[in-house]
Amino acid sequence: MFKNVIVRKPGKSISEGITSNGELGKPNYKLALEQHKAYVEALKKCGVQVTVLEALDKFPDSCFVEDVAVLTKKCAIITNPGADTRNEEIKYIVETIKKFYSEDKIEYITFPGTLEGGDVMMVNDHFYVGESARTNIQGINQFINILEKYNLTGSKIELEEVLHLKTGVNYIENNTMLVSGEFINKEEFKDYKKIIIPKEEGYAANCIYVNGVVIVPKGYEKVEKLIKSAGYKVLVVDTSQFKKIDGGLSCLSLRF
Repeated sequence: MFKNVIVRKPGKSISEGITSNGELGKPNYKLALEQHKAYVEALKKCGVQVTVLEALDKFPDSCFVEDVAVLTKKCAIITNPGADTRNEEIKYIVETIKKFYSEDKIEYITFPGTLEGGDVMMVNDHFYVGESARTNIQGINQFINILEKYNLTGSKIELEEVLHLKTGVNYIENNTMLVSGEFINKEEFKDYKKIIIPKEEGYAANCIYVNGVVIVPKGYEKVEKLIKSAGYKVLVVDTSQFKKIDGGLSCLSLRF
């Protein structure tokens, strides 16, 4: 059960965010703000308290708060983002984290380790961590050592095609995962029920589960239908402006 969510408003600099989707064009700031507000409203419908942080114009990608921390039931782990333009964002999340976790329960990934929250998928008390261009083996080893200190566990997942682990696989509780591309036949996920995401709707592999509801990006009707058919309640939120800078539903919040 999630009680709290932390989000950060997009800034006017969002049009300069990191992207591999240049053909989609630059995000529209006003539209991004509207979509972000709708995202927050959807989260509130799921019964959580949402802390909305002000925009950081200095950091174009800072609305993607998921990457700067991993919040568990027992501790908070401040990451060390692998993207140089994002690394300083961690300084601006710590004070907010201290409102929810005592300082002795806040841990840090340190250089030469790098880790971004988009590479971390929580399944009960186990955390799968993708080794990516943004999350290296030193960061993964530090992360797993921290988890074990709190009687939690973690394991590495090798990525071949996607930016972040949760770009292509997401856990939606009830022993069920949304899987796409390289994750459909991953040995590590063989014991889970799988909802296979059609290739043409691959972006919608990034959905989030919040207290019995799966939030799905707008415009992916096949995925929406598959999730409903599996017995889940669904809310749809438009994330088109965030997709332009490689962001999805999970990227926009810290849920705990």
